[in-house]
Amino acid sequence: MSGPQRARRPAQDAGERPAQDARRSPARDGDRRAVVTGLGVVSPHGLGAEAHWKAVADGASSLGPVTREGCEHLPLKVAGEVRGFDAAETVEGRYLVQTDRFTHFALTATEMALEDARFGRADVESPYSVGVVTAAGSGGGEFGQRELQNLWGQGSRYVGPYQSIAWFYAASTGQISIRNDFKGPCGVVAADEAGGLDALAHAALAVRGGTDTVVCGATEAPLAPYSIVCQLGYPELSDAGEPDRAYRPFTEAACGFAPAEGGAVLLVEEERAALERGADVRATIAGHAATFTGPSHWAESREGLARAIRGALAEAGCRPEEVDVVFADALGVPEADRA
Repeated sequence: MSGPQRARRPAQDAGERPAQDARRSPARDGDRRAVVTGLGVVSPHGLGAEAHWKAVADGASSLGPVTREGCEHLPLKVAGEVRGFDAAETVEGRYLVQTDRFTHFALTATEMALEDARFGRADVESPYSVGVVTAAGSGGGEFGQRELQNLWGQGSRYVGPYQSIAWFYAASTGQISIRNDFKGPCGVVAADEAGGLDALAHAALAVRGGTDTVVCGATEAPLAPYSIVCQLGYPELSDAGEPDRAYRPFTEAACGFAPAEGGAVLLVEEERAALERGADVRATIAGHAATFTGPSHWAESREGLARAIRGALAEAGCRPEEVDVVFADALGVPEADRA
């Protein structure tokens, strides 16, 4: 997996050895290779990897009017909502009442990923052989807002004990671990946008370090009134009122980004262990790199993206001409999109 955007590499001097060949690739040369065997998706495009991918391949847009209660008066009018999702269908009541919507997404996507990988209790050699790492940026805004409204409207007696954990960005990692009795290395990436890629990188590192299986992914539910208000300070946020105009990246009509909820979870396994149990290997995690250049500095961002791409190619032992597909993130801001 490389960075979200692609840049051309500088010309090399005659006889210079490419940076990709200057180091060993852990994915190719190491004793343990990290592979993806299961996918679970909860997104505005639909529930499940197949429904999501079909919409992507068809070029469909799932942006629409914001319909969440309490958002009618807010300036954000268009977003990507997950519709037709009933957490009670996949999440037990005891977990449902102590978790926020973003964790409901994570628990549901995890169940999908485990089923897709045909990974069951019998495949868990030891609870300590399965780890969990998730990424989140906004945390449980909907749960937190509800509890704070109870506090100020009715008093402290009406605030439940789960307020202390449900809003926390680490809640999904903890609840996936508890629900499935996964006690291996667990972690959390507190990040927006690229957090999911970083969680995948952490999973690959854990597998190369000796963990057999890691559940990893990222989910967000940033469309509660409180969460939306927190985003209104972003100058890049689209204020368009029509879904077909709200997010137009890489065009002259670009007017910012439209937020969305949902996410995905992947099951990452050590390759030999996966093959021994008869799993289908969907992909090898070959390389990853990350940089940070700060917000809104698009000239620096361009160089940061290029550096991340070169780092990912180097770790994978891959040449630029060997890359067949690039998935480019876009903010919907002309300067950022050019970067």
